[in-house]
Amino acid sequence: MEFVYNANPSRVIFGAGSRARIAEELDRLGIGRAIVISTPDQSALAAQIAREIGGRAGIMYPGAVQHTPVEVTESALLAVGSVRADGCLAIGGGSTTGLSKAIAYRTDLPQLVVPTTFAGSEMTPILGQTEAGRKTTLSSPKVLPETVIYDPELTVTMPSFIAGPSGMNAIAHAVEALYAKDRNPIVSMMAEASIRALGKALPVLMDEPGNAAAHAEALYGAWLAGVCLGAVGMAIHHKICHTLGGTFNLNHADIHALMIPYTSAYNREAAPEAMARIAAALGTEDGPTGIYRLTQRAATWRSLAEMGLTQAALDKAADIAMQNPYYNPRPVTREGVREMLQAAFEGRAP
Repeated sequence: MEFVYNANPSRVIFGAGSRARIAEELDRLGIGRAIVISTPDQSALAAQIAREIGGRAGIMYPGAVQHTPVEVTESALLAVGSVRADGCLAIGGGSTTGLSKAIAYRTDLPQLVVPTTFAGSEMTPILGQTEAGRKTTLSSPKVLPETVIYDPELTVTMPSFIAGPSGMNAIAHAVEALYAKDRNPIVSMMAEASIRALGKALPVLMDEPGNAAAHAEALYGAWLAGVCLGAVGMAIHHKICHTLGGTFNLNHADIHALMIPYTSAYNREAAPEAMARIAAALGTEDGPTGIYRLTQRAATWRSLAEMGLTQAALDKAADIAMQNPYYNPRPVTREGVREMLQAAFEGRAP
C-alpha cells in the first residue's frame, strides 16, 4: 500500500443539457474571443454553439484532423493570431481535443472542451501529434484542458460504427491503467469502474444507438478512463496503436478497438491481478477473452487485414514498436510483438 497519486486540476461538468453552460464557463475562464475548433463533420454543431455564445466566438476553425498533424496546428495558429483569440473551445472527439491541446501547448491559452465521443483524451495532460509519418507524444500541464463539459445528449447522434470503437478506445485506457508501472489503488478503482460501465453500455448502444441512459453510462465510463489515462503511464497497447495509427494513418479509435484484446492477452500471464479485475468488471472468467467478445460486438473492423495492412506492414510496425518502448509488465520482444500483430492480422481469438 505504498503509492503516489497525482490528481490533475481540471473542472468537470456532467449532465444532459449541460452544453447550456458553455457561455458561463467561457466567462469563468476569462475567454472573450475563442477559437472554436471542430472537424469538418462536426462543423454544423460547432457553428450552432458559436451562434449561442455570440461574440465569445472569435473565429471558427473546422479543420481538426486525426493524429494532430503539425501542419494543421500551424494553420490553426494563424487563425488564432488573426483575431488574437484568448482561448480554445473544442467541440468534438479526440481529433478536435488534440488540436486544441496542440494550440495550448504552443500558446498556453485556456481550453474548454465539449466531447462528442468517448475518447477521454480531454482529461489528460498528454498530446500526441504526427510529423513526417511518425506519431510522438509529450506530457505537459499546459495541454490539460481547464474545463470539460460532458453532455450525453451530444453523443446520442453518434452512429454505432463510431460509438463502438470510441468506447473500446476508452476501455483500452482503463485496461492499461490496471497494469501501469505507476498504478495505484485509486486509479485502479476508477479503471475497473470504467470497464464495468462501458462493458454494460456498449452492447446496448450497438442495438439501440439512441438509448440516452446507455450514452450517459458510456460517457461516464469514458470520463473515468480519461482520468486513468491522465494519471498513470500506458504500456504496449498504446505503443502499438501509436505506431499503427501514426505510420499507416489508421483511424485512431478503430485501431484501439481492434488491438486491445491482443495487447491485453500479451500481458495475460504477467499481470494476473489486472486480468482478474478486467474479468470481474466484464463478468467473464478471462479478461482478454471478455474484451475480445466485446470487441466482436462493438468494433467496426475484425482484423488488421480487413483494415488494409499487409504482412510487410506488420514487420515494419514490429520494428518501429521496438524503438523507445514503453514500460510493460511483460518484456517487449520483437518476436512477441510480431506474433501479437499476426494474431490481430488474422482476427483470431487471443
